[in-house]
Amino acid sequence: MSKLITVFGATGNQGGSVIASIQGNSKLSSEYKIRGVTRDPSKPKGQALAEKGVELVKADLSDKESVKKAIDGSYAVFAVTNYWEYMSKDIEVTQGKHIADACKANGVSLLIWSSIPHAGRMTNGKLDDLPHFDAKAEVADYIREQKIPAVFLNAGCFMSNFTGALQKAEEGNSLTLNLHPDTKIPLFDAAGDTGKFAAGILLNTSELLSKDVYAATGWYTPTDIIKAVEKFSGKKTTFNEVPDETFRSFLPEAIANEMMQTFMLVREYAYYGPGGDKILAESLKYVAEKPTTLEEFVAKSGPY
Repeated sequence: MSKLITVFGATGNQGGSVIASIQGNSKLSSEYKIRGVTRDPSKPKGQALAEKGVELVKADLSDKESVKKAIDGSYAVFAVTNYWEYMSKDIEVTQGKHIADACKANGVSLLIWSSIPHAGRMTNGKLDDLPHFDAKAEVADYIREQKIPAVFLNAGCFMSNFTGALQKAEEGNSLTLNLHPDTKIPLFDAAGDTGKFAAGILLNTSELLSKDVYAATGWYTPTDIIKAVEKFSGKKTTFNEVPDETFRSFLPEAIANEMMQTFMLVREYAYYGPGGDKILAESLKYVAEKPTTLEEFVAKSGPY
């Protein structure tokens, strides 16, 4: 009899990737049936999943009972929350705890929690305005406190954030950030590869239970990004390093400090913190399929 895995954010980048990887893996597709959670199953993305055999259910992460109902009967759960929807750390932590409590109440055997490190702790409070990091990490703390069987999938920096930040013009492209040209960045194709790492966790649960898995293809620099864009655009592409406050001044006020500190975290703490390179190298041993390289991502993400 197939086991049930419930995937939150089923129509989003991470949840959709998890569903695609399970369905594309012969072992997992025979072992699991999939329930996808979304706020509106009637939308085209939801209907497309239904046509592929995914059971769709409606749930609001802020409604504890609807979350509990969505998880009912699940063997495994993949869960992701979206800080940027409300831009509230308190709301994201509450939503994550609703998922954790529902997993515990339903006796779920494996929760894959989409997380990232706690920036405040890592930097001893130096970077104090990164709620989209700290909220997910505090939910991870809660999951551990509640002794819920879990693996913590820590996403790297999204490749799409860098290609999306390109300033494009007929005469050429440019990328302006508060990073050094040789800053090492753990880059990750969220839409393409979340599922590859989640599938690896499902296939190797006994070895990975309670551990952090770092999800990134590898370490790249702004110079690498520029070279890749130049190769596939055929246009001269430049990188501009600017001071933190200058970078901050380019951004909308609501996100300016948080984005500035995000890149400070990458530059000064290697994003994952001490030992991140070793944990990422270990994590890559378990990925179910080869993750997307920077060049592959750039090639499919144009035009530039």
